[in-house]
Amino acid sequence: MNFLYPSFLFGLMAISVPIAIHLFNFRRTRRVFFTNVALLRSVQTETKSFRRLKHWLILACRCLFLACLVLAFAQPFIPSKNKLGLSRQGVTSLYVDNSFSMQNERNTKRYLDIATGKLDELLTLFRNATSLQLLTNDFSAAEQQAGTAESVRDRVTSIRFAHTPRTLETVYRRQRNLLSSLNPGGRNQLFWFSDFQKSTAGDLSRLKIDTTDRLFIVPLDAQATKNVYVDSVWLSTPFIREMQNNSINVKLNNAGRENVRNLPIRLYLDDTQTSTASAVLAPGGSATVSLNFNVTSKGYHRGRIVFEDYPITFDNQYFFVIEASPAVRVLHLYEQQAGPSGRPTGYVDAVYSNDSLFVHRSFNAQNFDVGQLKETDLVILEGVSDVNGTLRTELERFVKQGGSLAIIPPTVPNTISYQPFLQTLGVSNVQILASSSTTPTSVPVADPDRRTPFFRDVFQQSYQSEPLNMPTAAPVWRWNAGERLLTLRDGNPLLTQSKAGGTSPGSVYIFASPLSSAYGNLAEHALFVPVMYKMAALSVRAQRTAYSFDDNLLTIPVSNPSERSVYKLKRDKLEIIPVQRVVGNQLLLEMPKSNELAAGQEIEAGYYALLNSEGKTERLLAFNHGNQESAMDFYSADELRRAFANQPNVEVFDSIQDGDFVQVLEQENLGKSLWKYFLLAALAFLLVEAGLVRFMKG
Repeated sequence: MNFLYPSFLFGLMAISVPIAIHLFNFRRTRRVFFTNVALLRSVQTETKSFRRLKHWLILACRCLFLACLVLAFAQPFIPSKNKLGLSRQGVTSLYVDNSFSMQNERNTKRYLDIATGKLDELLTLFRNATSLQLLTNDFSAAEQQAGTAESVRDRVTSIRFAHTPRTLETVYRRQRNLLSSLNPGGRNQLFWFSDFQKSTAGDLSRLKIDTTDRLFIVPLDAQATKNVYVDSVWLSTPFIREMQNNSINVKLNNAGRENVRNLPIRLYLDDTQTSTASAVLAPGGSATVSLNFNVTSKGYHRGRIVFEDYPITFDNQYFFVIEASPAVRVLHLYEQQAGPSGRPTGYVDAVYSNDSLFVHRSFNAQNFDVGQLKETDLVILEGVSDVNGTLRTELERFVKQGGSLAIIPPTVPNTISYQPFLQTLGVSNVQILASSSTTPTSVPVADPDRRTPFFRDVFQQSYQSEPLNMPTAAPVWRWNAGERLLTLRDGNPLLTQSKAGGTSPGSVYIFASPLSSAYGNLAEHALFVPVMYKMAALSVRAQRTAYSFDDNLLTIPVSNPSERSVYKLKRDKLEIIPVQRVVGNQLLLEMPKSNELAAGQEIEAGYYALLNSEGKTERLLAFNHGNQESAMDFYSADELRRAFANQPNVEVFDSIQDGDFVQVLEQENLGKSLWKYFLLAALAFLLVEAGLVRFMKG
């Protein structure tokens, strides 16, 4: 038999008090004088031996009462057969997984409620303990200190779902920080209540539990129920213009093992339902739906994808933001002058300067600030005979970072300059056709393929099949690369589109002839304006419609940032200043985790305004929870046992659903507690003593 609190055994010295009273009679005999013996009452006599037996029995009852009472406070117990059992004198760390996957239900009861209910029962085993830690995915400062069972029980009732999932390795490291400071050399025990979702648990093969710790894993035996979530959302075209039909694509995944049929998908823009669709998803499958919409004004618009999917509900909404008619930044670089006055022909300037949709700038290619390329979507290189040095290097970097470049050749291109430049951009086999002594020969342009995405919305529906009056052009070079957008009737390309490659590849548009009237009438034809408009529209970088809280680093384009600028995110009354730095025109943000927020702050999915130092809204951002928690794949008890098979100090229970979970834990790891029996024995001896005094006479 062992004692939970052996220091109480010093109370056994109190037994000496009744023994001393019994052995030493401190009462003095008094002589009483009577004047009349008639006043004497009859005295009941008893033998000396009977009186001695009575005194000894009363003494024994008093001693046993005190002994049982002291032993009850010392809490004796019979040790369990398991030598690695619990140590109620060590530090006990209790981890409750409060991630969003704990919204799952069993018998109409959420997993989180089941876990907290069993934890409350477990606290009865540590009712007098003072070194208890309650840990959740919040990782708050209050969780890094030990408390009593009552303080932990009070905190259990306030556990809420956290947006930050934690790996088990991170959880154990957090627990060890407290254990090493409070009881570094003693025996400690850890409890994990979780559904053990595979997508967030991490690599269990790397998880090594310290041999001085005893780990009890309590799985919830989670089942792979039906759950649909949004994988990604993207626009059919990155350029959204008001009063035009647009569409957005939504990819949905089914993480469960049940078929999903005709799931209604609703699209909301600015809190107004604008479109609906239905999706059919096989178990573990995916589907993509397209939703049409139309915006009536410029600027940012708040969008939501909404569907009904039970019981996992945190991922039933997906927030995104689209910007309608963003200004297209066009940079026109020229060198060779085609007009008689020494100025450019003016065709390019005429296209972009008359529409407020474009921000157009024009400079000589040999005299412009290369830093302007960072604020440009489309560069038009017109009539530049030699592309080398800094100009070539910066243009190559611009295209490989996602910018678009349109090249209008000079009358006589320099082969030595252009061939290596174009080859770097993915265009090879360039042949120069023109020379200073040759006269250009114009060739009619063939009808474009109106089914290609480039011309899809250029021609009206009623004119899709009618023949067109096409311009003429005199090519000065020839190449064989890229997608042909316009072709001469002799089979040679007039305008092609190529991808330069890279992580964010831009487009390269190449014209076969200059815009001068001596080389055809393309620039004066009605087709020229929509072609130039389409190139500018497609040069707009693909909009990042939404961000995830799981992203470690967010890259957000900002305009005219300064080194001292401090940006913050605002949603309703919540204001956050994330860790940030500015690189060029890109703002790099690190979203805070749950434990990095101030008291009372909570991050929720939705729309956040990015405010600059002056308090003005730089742009509107949409944030969603990561889809790791949406994957309905969990570790079973057998899988957990195999993962910790080589660690004997780890015990895995079959399921938290067992009704006698706490009793089994106590019998197998704590032994049989005896304090209740000693308390009852103390009361019994007290009653026996009272009975001896009251009834043992004669």
